[in-house]
Amino acid sequence: MITGLDHVVVLTGDINAASAAYQILLARAPAWQNSGDGADRVLFTLDNTTLELMAPSGDGTDADRIRSVLAAQGEGLASICFRTSDIAKMHRRLDRLTLKPDVIADVESRDAISGAVLSWKRTRAATDATRGVRMFFLERDKERPLSIRTTPGSITALDHVVVSTSDPERAAALYGARLGLDMVLDRSHPDWGRLMFFRCGDLIVEVTHRPGKETDTPQDQSQDKLQDRLRGLCWRVTDIDATHARLVQAGVDVSEVRTGRKPGTQVMTVRSGTCGVPTLLVQPSAGKPD
Repeated sequence: MITGLDHVVVLTGDINAASAAYQILLARAPAWQNSGDGADRVLFTLDNTTLELMAPSGDGTDADRIRSVLAAQGEGLASICFRTSDIAKMHRRLDRLTLKPDVIADVESRDAISGAVLSWKRTRAATDATRGVRMFFLERDKERPLSIRTTPGSITALDHVVVSTSDPERAAALYGARLGLDMVLDRSHPDWGRLMFFRCGDLIVEVTHRPGKETDTPQDQSQDKLQDRLRGLCWRVTDIDATHARLVQAGVDVSEVRTGRKPGTQVMTVRSGTCGVPTLLVQPSAGKPD
């Protein structure tokens, strides 16, 4: 019933600075800008998903809620939103699975630059039922405009989103059996723990468990259990050397290019300009042009 990962949300205290930083990182222009319901939003839409930057704006309950999250956790990944082709069926499934979905809401957004309007239907699962990860689900029949590439060496798509867990069996049950994502890898290694890959459209939800690192996940004192946590993003590039050179020239702090865990891949770490989101860039094994 889930057809892909529609978007990920990154909270920031400064929407202009965050937008400028991600324009440099992605080498893409914003595709959508909107203000309302206590927030300013800037969206970058790539080949397979959207990155939504969100900052509090004005007064009111919604703006105060965003500010309280920023005060408690700082900037970073806040939520993920799955796409479905039938929100009514998705809602019934979530309800049967005791994920306690909100009532389906009709949402509309107007781009501040073009005046174009997009609308969709959305629900949200209860965060206590999704092990602490905020999850939304939406249905829309019109695609967002793509972000225009501004320079060579741009980022093309999202490769995977990382979720850290203290309980891999329960996490596997959530993403696999309950949400219906296809597990394509389940592997353990003494150096980096257990990795589970769940296919979601043409990208991966990667669930990681590192024994002895349970402090990586926040404690829910009310329920006396460790929760899962949105951990980071990995973006795809077609020529990692060109992207590396571009980011170095732009003053972004990046690692050297190195061999990835997956045979034939090359990766590098981005250490600045991500609004606190741990970020990796990967060139897939067949990605680099001849």
